[in-house]
Amino acid sequence: MKNFLNRNSLLAHIPLSLIMCFVLEWLSRHSFLGACSFVVDHTGAYLYNSFLIFVCYTLCYITRKQTFMRMVISAVFVTLGIVNCIVLINRVTPFGFTDLSMVTDLLTMQNTNYFSFKQFLLSAGAIGGYTVLMILLFIKGKALEPRFPYWCKILLIVVSFASVPVVTDTLQQTGVISSYFGNLAQGYRDNGYIYGFATSIFDRGMKAPFMYSDENVDKIVEETNQGPNTIDTKDAPNIVVVLLESYFDVSECNFLETSEDPIPYFHYLEKNYSTGHLTVPVVGAGTCNTEFEVLTGMSCSFFGPGEYPQKTILKQNSCPSLESFASDLRHLGYSSHVVHNNGGNFYSRANAFSKMGFDTFQSKEMLDITDYTPMGSWPTDEILVDATVNAMESTESSDFIYTITVQTHGDYPTTKYEDDNAITTTANGKTEAQNNSWNYYVNRLHDEDKFLKEFIDAIDATGEDTLVIMFGDHLPTMGLTEDEVATGDLYQTKYITWNNFDMPKEDKDLTSYQLVAEYFDRLGIHQGTMTNYNQAMMKKNTKAGTHVYMNDLEMLQYDLLYGKRYAYNGKDLYPATNLEMGIADVVINRAYAFNNNLHIYGENFTNWSSVYVNGSKVDTTYHSGQCLSISLDDIKNGDTITVCQLGSSNTIFRQSNSCKIYLQNLDENGDVIVEKTDDVNIPSTPLEDAETEEQ
Repeated sequence: MKNFLNRNSLLAHIPLSLIMCFVLEWLSRHSFLGACSFVVDHTGAYLYNSFLIFVCYTLCYITRKQTFMRMVISAVFVTLGIVNCIVLINRVTPFGFTDLSMVTDLLTMQNTNYFSFKQFLLSAGAIGGYTVLMILLFIKGKALEPRFPYWCKILLIVVSFASVPVVTDTLQQTGVISSYFGNLAQGYRDNGYIYGFATSIFDRGMKAPFMYSDENVDKIVEETNQGPNTIDTKDAPNIVVVLLESYFDVSECNFLETSEDPIPYFHYLEKNYSTGHLTVPVVGAGTCNTEFEVLTGMSCSFFGPGEYPQKTILKQNSCPSLESFASDLRHLGYSSHVVHNNGGNFYSRANAFSKMGFDTFQSKEMLDITDYTPMGSWPTDEILVDATVNAMESTESSDFIYTITVQTHGDYPTTKYEDDNAITTTANGKTEAQNNSWNYYVNRLHDEDKFLKEFIDAIDATGEDTLVIMFGDHLPTMGLTEDEVATGDLYQTKYITWNNFDMPKEDKDLTSYQLVAEYFDRLGIHQGTMTNYNQAMMKKNTKAGTHVYMNDLEMLQYDLLYGKRYAYNGKDLYPATNLEMGIADVVINRAYAFNNNLHIYGENFTNWSSVYVNGSKVDTTYHSGQCLSISLDDIKNGDTITVCQLGSSNTIFRQSNSCKIYLQNLDENGDVIVEKTDDVNIPSTPLEDAETEEQ
C-alpha cells in the first residue's frame, strides 16, 4: 500500500483527502450520520474542504520520505479533529486558532472539571507514542528515487497553494461557502471544519477599503457631524446598559406554550417604555461580538468569519485604545463602570474594557457570589443589583454603567429539574428532552424577570435620573429555525428601556451598533465619531442609503482600528484607562488561630480570594466575605500575608493591605497579633497574556 501510494501519490491523495474530510466532520458532529448529511446537504463545502486537505498533502513532495511527511500531515488533521471533538463536548463554539494561545492554561487546569489528570496522562501518552513512531519512520523509512525534477514538485506545491485564494473567493461569491459567520458554531457546521479553522488563522481583521484616504474620511466625518451636545452636563442622567444573556421573548416562539407569562415585568416595560427588535451579529453564541457593537457603534460584519475583535485587534499593540461610548462620555464628565458575574479575563474583557475607556470593572472575582442556577453552572443575577447601585454611588458624577448578566446562559439540560415548577411548558412537535430544555430555559427567564424588577426598583430608589437600556445579545442555543420565530429572523432579539425622567415612548427597530447612539441622540449627546456617524445615517433612513451607510461605516471603522486615524488628525484622542478591578478595597483586619488553621478576618473577600505568604500563594479556604483560612503549616512567626483577588492564569486583579503575623499563646486562646506593614509587591501573569479556563 505504501509503495502504491508513493507511485501514484497525486491521484491517491484525492480519496485520502475525501476520507480525511469525512472523518473530521464525523468528529466535529459526534455523529456518522451527521457527517453523511454534511456530504449530501453541503456537497460543495465538503468538496472544498477536501480540496484544502489535498493542497496540504502536496507538501509531501518537499522530501523524498513521502510516507513520513504524509503521516505527519495526517496527524495534524486528526489531532485538530480530536481536539475539536472534545472541545465541543464542553462548549458550544468549535476549536479555533486563537484557542492555541490557551494551551499553557490547559496544563494548569489538571484535576478540574475541564481537564482531569487522567486526561492529561492520556494526551501526553498519545502524543509521546506518535512522536516515537514518527521518529522511527523517519529513521528507517526509505527515501524514494525522484521520478520528476525537484523544481516540478516545488512548482506543483506553489500552484496548489496559489489556487486556494482564487477558489475560495469564487466559492464565496457564488454562495457555496460563507464569508461571514453570524453563528460561529453553525458556520463551522455549514461550511466545514477545515475552512472554519483556516479562516480563524488567515481571515482576521479588516483590509483597507476601496478609496481609503484622508480626504474621504474627513468628508464622512464632516457630513455626519451632528453639531454640539444639547444635554445639560451638570444635570445629565445616568445611563445603564444591561446585556441580557441569551434572552428571548418566548411569546415569539411559534411552537412553545407556557402555563403563564414567564416574563410579565419585561412585557410591562415593553408596553410603557421605548422598545423594539434588535438585529445582532450572532446566533446562539458569540456574546462579545454583540457587546462590541453595542459599546463601540462599529459592525462585526467587516471582520473575518467568527472573529472576536476583543480577542484580536484589541489585544494588539497597534491598537493602544479604542473610541467607545464610555470614552465619549468621559469628555462630558461621566464616570464609567462594568459589572459582570463572570470572569474578568473571559473574552479578554479586562483588556478590552481598559482600551474602551472604562474606569472600573467588578467581575466575579470582586463579587461575593454564593447563589447559582439549579444546574450549578452559572451564578444567579441578584448579585448584580447591589453591585450596579454601588458603582453608581461610588462617584459624584453622572455614570455610564454596563452590566452583563449570565443566569439564562446555556447549556440547558435535557432532563427535568424538580425545582422548575413555577412555569410549565409544552414544546409542540419536540422531543421530551427538548421540552425539558425549554422548561429549564423558560424558568430561568422567569427568574430573570424577577431580577429585572428588583434591578429597576433599586435604581429608582437612588433618586437619580437614570436611563436603562436592556438588550438580548443573541437567541439561545436551542436549535431554533427561522420558521419557528415570529420575526422570521434568527438574528433579531429585543431591547427594552426604562427611565424615571419622562422620556417619551418611541418604539424603533435598531441594529446593535445603532442602539446606544440612538438613545444618545434622544438625550442630546453628539459626542464622538461613531456616535455622530450612526445618528446621522439613521436619520436618512432610506433603503437606497443602506449601501452607502455600510460602505462609509467600513471606511470609518477601518480608519479608527487599523488605519492612520485621519478622523482624529492622526492623534490618539481616546487613550486606554488604568482599569481598576472592583470599587471596594480588600482589607485584612485581624487573624485568629484555631485547630491548626489561621483564620483571617476582613472585608470584601470572595471565592476568588487567595492568601499570599511572603509573596507566595498558599492553599486558601473561603468561608464568607469576611473570613478566609489557611493552614498554620504554611506560615511562621513574622511572615507577611496579603489577600489577592485572582483571575485566570493567576492574574491579580486587586490586592489587600499586607500584614505581618505574630503567633502567640496558640495553645490557650489563639490570639494573633496582626501588624500592618508596607504592601508586598506580588508578581502575576500580565493582563494581556491572561486567558480564562472558562473559554
